[in-house]
Amino acid sequence: MNKVLITGATSGIGEACAHVFAENNYDLIITGRRLDRLEKLAAEIKEKHQVNVLTLNFDVRNREDVISYLGRVPAEWQQVDVLINNAGLSSGLEPFQDCNFDDWDLMVDTNVKGLLYVSKIVANWMIANKKGHIVNLSSIAGIEVYPNGNVYCASKHAVDALNKAMRIDLLSSGIRVTGIYPGSVETEFSNVRFKGDDTRAKKVYEGYDPLVAADIAETIFWTTSRSAHVNINELVIMPTAQATATNYFRKS
Repeated sequence: MNKVLITGATSGIGEACAHVFAENNYDLIITGRRLDRLEKLAAEIKEKHQVNVLTLNFDVRNREDVISYLGRVPAEWQQVDVLINNAGLSSGLEPFQDCNFDDWDLMVDTNVKGLLYVSKIVANWMIANKKGHIVNLSSIAGIEVYPNGNVYCASKHAVDALNKAMRIDLLSSGIRVTGIYPGSVETEFSNVRFKGDDTRAKKVYEGYDPLVAADIAETIFWTTSRSAHVNINELVIMPTAQATATNYFRKS
């Protein structure tokens, strides 16, 4: 049976990916910081889809934990066909000169370094297996820079660069690499960015129909289900009502 490893699977796009891949008969390795959500998701998927699920409760920012947990994965589970580097976040939305150092560290450590730690280990599994597909979640912020986005945009531009670099470096190994660049997706993203301010977060999605997590998950599955000789290098997906990172048509 095919296997997928999904980081940040406890909510949003990661959780939606877990459901979509399970529906398509993939065994799952799911990772996340929130053990209760991780266990709940695993139980739901096992009951609904009768696939195997391995849960790994760690924070991708912690290099030693990444190495330790992935280092203990049994050999049969290392036959990973797809890695979805979904774990990521934004923290704060202030002008560069007013930003918080801790917010910067959180974004860079999660969005860039966490992706690096996981990818290095799993890429070597794939090289040994002589097959694999790495999907990196960037953002429209990895293509454009918008006001007050500064370091979040920089971190997602880094994902864009790493996506291209992985494709070059892994080319001779036959490993496919795909970058996904979503626009506005209604998940916990804005709640996290605004540090639990639900009122402010809700306003982000008012007056138009944003994407939902399932839209991205279904798109990711589509990219991984192409014939082995086909690679979708990059895919930008936006709500119909969004033209750029900051240009929306709102009905009200």
